[in-house]
Amino acid sequence: MIVIAGVILGALWGVRLATRHGGRRADKVQFAIACAIGGALAGLVVTIVVERLVA
Repeated sequence: MIVIAGVILGALWGVRLATRHGGRRADKVQFAIACAIGGALAGLVVTIVVERLVA
């Protein structure tokens, strides 16, 4: 669940970042995908850390 939240938040952040830089639709999509991947990786790390601390 944390990974999914990371993907969604990352994509939203990427669109916002591209919009602030004046990007077109393709730029927004590219930023959203790149930030979604980053968010997924961050969520994966958080998930692993939480699992290690709980177990």
